[in-house]
Amino acid sequence: MLPPEFRKAVKESSGGNRTLCLAAHGKFDCLIGFGLSRREQLNQQLDREEERAIRLGLHDFDRDVRAGQLFGFSQLPFDDSGRFVMPEHLRGLGKVEDGLYFHAAGDFFFVWAPDELKKMGPDWKSAQAACETLMAAARKGGAA
Repeated sequence: MLPPEFRKAVKESSGGNRTLCLAAHGKFDCLIGFGLSRREQLNQQLDREEERAIRLGLHDFDRDVRAGQLFGFSQLPFDDSGRFVMPEHLRGLGKVEDGLYFHAAGDFFFVWAPDELKKMGPDWKSAQAACETLMAAARKGGAA
């Protein structure tokens, strides 16, 4: 379930539609989520990366491959209470089992399986602490 604060931002970013975009993170064993408006930023990023590759003479840059990586996200509808169905391939890529922890990151947000977040180093201590607090509250049957 998409938490209320993320639900509102995604809906606004998706032009009032309840459409969540989810993809595997390129570096970490987690997912990233965002609204449809991010597509334009991804187009600009693709252009910048291609221009950089040309400028530096990087012949291994493949625009089609990179576009597939950037735009290979799933568009998932969610209901008014934030419920959505996560595709099985994303569950596997994000190593999702039971719970999810949502962590804001500017134009997108991380979606962590708590056990995977625990494995991250000290750079993630704030997110780890927040996740643990929310998990403890959930175990007690309340909200943090």
